[in-house]
Amino acid sequence: MTRRLSVSVSEEFLARALEQRGDVELLRWDLASAPPRSVIDLVVPDYLAPKSRLARLAEVTTRLVQSQSIGFDGVFEVLPPGVVYANATTVHEASTAELALALVLASQRGLPDFVRAASRAEWAFSYHPSLADRTVLLFGYGGLGRAIEARLSPFDVRILRVATRGRREGSREVHGTEELPALLPHADVVISSLPLTEATRGVINTDFLARMAPGSLLVNVGRGPVAVTEDLVSAARSGRVRLALDVVDPEPLPSHHPLWSLPNVLISPHVGGATNAMAPRVLSLIEDQIDRLVRGDSPRNVVLRT
Repeated sequence: MTRRLSVSVSEEFLARALEQRGDVELLRWDLASAPPRSVIDLVVPDYLAPKSRLARLAEVTTRLVQSQSIGFDGVFEVLPPGVVYANATTVHEASTAELALALVLASQRGLPDFVRAASRAEWAFSYHPSLADRTVLLFGYGGLGRAIEARLSPFDVRILRVATRGRREGSREVHGTEELPALLPHADVVISSLPLTEATRGVINTDFLARMAPGSLLVNVGRGPVAVTEDLVSAARSGRVRLALDVVDPEPLPSHHPLWSLPNVLISPHVGGATNAMAPRVLSLIEDQIDRLVRGDSPRNVVLRT
């Protein structure tokens, strides 16, 4: 008799769904304590569990660790040897792109000002920048950058794409990062979807912000530490740029931090992927990985091997 694939999860929604399959042995493990057994084929850590828990993988033999996040900064440092680690590409891009567009529209059309005025029962008519006929620079052009572009395109915008390597993708021109200094002054909106790497850490700094057009908007839905927080504060305080940030450094942002009180800064608490689209998409990914492991095929989305 063929041994069933062993899969560990801790979230209830995953357990309920995977219990319906007849070809897996379902285990409950949150990586906060010792593993329930020494061999688990597929380990799915909690979505919001601290990365430090991944050190527990040293106590178990696995074929695959399937993350529920796209980002994997800080993971390699805690993974024990012999681990294959996959990220959650295809799960969060749509929801995060929705939020990026929401942040752009809210900031351009002055919605935070109107909300503040409404709290005072004040009818505060005012003009604000449009999104139509503006130039939007996408800083980062992976899956998330493409998803953002797909949602921006109907808004009559001109799109500049910047990635590590310049190239053409069909009719689309993607500029290399060496062209960024010349492109920034032409953008009304800059949207960063960069992952955090040694190359991207702190790349949005005083020099970057000084090259942006006066009054332009910077949106960050990638990772907080790609921007130098003190430089963001200085640029926003001066009124040179506006900010719409789903990710910051540090997270959570302390209650006394100056970013909270600046009127030209809009902050959401790292909720790009926090929608009801996540559960069915992450389940679909996990089930596909199970099918691949059962067939002996290579898993998707492998980003680290230790």
